[in-house]
This record gives sequence, structure tokens and C-alpha cells, in this order.
Amino acid sequence: MDDNVGTGGHVPVMLERVLELLAPALAGPAPVVVDANLGLGGHSEALLAAHPALHLIGIDRDPFAIEFSTRRLSPYADRTTLVHASSGDLAEVLDQAGRPVIDGALFDLGVSSPQLDEAERGFAYSYDAPLDMRMDTSQELTAERVVNTYSARELARILRDYGEERFAQRVAGLIIRERAKEAITSTKRLADIVRDAIPAATRRTGGNPAKRTFQALRIEVNAELSALEAALPAALDALTLGGRVVVLSYHSLEDRLTKQALTARTKDTGPPGLPVPLPAHQPRFRLLTRGAELPSDEELARNPRAASARLRAAERIRVDD
Repeated sequence: MDDNVGTGGHVPVMLERVLELLAPALAGPAPVVVDANLGLGGHSEALLAAHPALHLIGIDRDPFAIEFSTRRLSPYADRTTLVHASSGDLAEVLDQAGRPVIDGALFDLGVSSPQLDEAERGFAYSYDAPLDMRMDTSQELTAERVVNTYSARELARILRDYGEERFAQRVAGLIIRERAKEAITSTKRLADIVRDAIPAATRRTGGNPAKRTFQALRIEVNAELSALEAALPAALDALTLGGRVVVLSYHSLEDRLTKQALTARTKDTGPPGLPVPLPAHQPRFRLLTRGAELPSDEELARNPRAASARLRAAERIRVDD
């Protein structure tokens, strides 16, 4: 959910393409769309403006996002339901809202600009701040607790699996040694430790060496991948015939999970070699994008934070009998 917030205003990533892909699904008399990662509400605002009959359900685990979007979307208050929850609770949110069937779903994954730009949130290695990284500030688990209480083996696993860090064991080992001297409580100290753990030759390329560690800790603290693993199938299950889903991801782990979830539902699952396809095994969805679509050069010039965005979309073409 890499949004640009500043004097130029909130710039939702790949907005025109998102609107274009969702539009056919929202052409009915009373469409419902769920924005599973509401953030600053830019995509939601555009969807509500474009579809006067649309009801939007917005979900976000960050209380600031709910507060901000409540104000932003106030002109559409009678057509919005905003819920402070994890996207992983999407099925329960739809149930409680009395909207078990939806026409569209949008996932704008990752971390938002307010989270990155507000130093006290502790998401960024470019600021010296408390080691926090919670999207939901009411939860107990913080990056500080992870760094200071997880075992070397657990830390290495997180760095390897969530940060794709080649030197996961070296970084984890140095964290263990340094925290034995004094608890690691600041982003700057952690970034310095990571830099010292990475071989000098590797540090010369690929940007800040702390990037992968910070990504890994953020994913662990916020259970981002497990939330996506629960939310995306729930959204696909809730889509009506002709309903569409659009997913914007910002790193390879998110994109890989998205690709797997969509591909699994666009395949014929029947035994190979049958002369007549079995209806029960026919695909329920079709892909709307060829691979992952990237932002245009024009968008990148306007919003550099969109650089890592990858967009995938699918449409429901069959429903279970």
C-alpha cells in the first residue's frame, strides 16, 4: 500500500488500471466491493465516486487508517462500512456486515506512507526511532520484542523466509551477541548491526543492507503473509459470478502467494486425458492479466514509491452448483 502523501496529495498506486479492471464487475444495480487494505482510502474514494450505487466495505488494522479514511470518505458515509480489523478476518467482516456475497475485491498490500514516514512507528531504517513496526498499535508484539526474545534459529528463519536475506544466520548471530550486551531498542542500532553483519563486498551494491531485515521483521510482527493466505481465498469465495479481484503487491513473497492463489482457481482440476471435461473440475476463475502488470513510466515519475508494485487480477466465471 505504497501511497504518496504530501503537498501533492494522496496518490493511489495504478489507480486508473484498478478502476478499469473492477468497473465491469461493479456495473450492476447495487454492487458491493471490499477494500481489504483501506489505508488512506484513495482507491476507495475513486471507486465510490465512479459508481454511485456502490457500497464499499473497507478493512484496515491501523487505527490511523480507519480514522483518516472515515474523514476522507465522509461524503459517502451512507455507502461505506469501515472496519478496524486484519484483512485475515475478511470472511468474518463480510459476515458481520451482512454482505457475504461481493462483486469486487481490492488488495493493496504492504506498508503505507504514513507508516514509513512517521519516524515513531519504527518501520524505516532511515530514521532513528523506537523499534516498533506495528500496523495495529493495540497489539502486543513489536519488532523490539522479536529482536530481543526470539532465538537465533527463529531470527534466522524469519530473515531467510520473509526477507530473503542470504546472510540470515550471520545477521541473527550478531543480533544475539549485541543484545546480550544491551537490549536493541532503536531502528538505528539494528540497522548498524545488520550492516556490520553483511560482508563489505555485498554492502557496496543493492541499497541499504538493512532493507531485507526490516521487511522480514515487519512481516513477522504483522503476520502479513498469513493474513493474505486467509484473506485472498475468502475474497475469491465471496465473489459472485462476474465478480473481480485486483491485487497490488510490493515484494516477491506477496506476489508469489497471489499468483499461486489465482492460478489454482483458473486450472481444470479433473484427471488428464478425459474426452469430456468434468463440470465439477472446470475453472472457477479466469486471469485478467498476463503475468504481473507493472506501473507505467509516467506513474513512476509521479509516484516513485510505486516502483515495486505488481498487479494481478482475475474474474469469477463459474459458481458452485
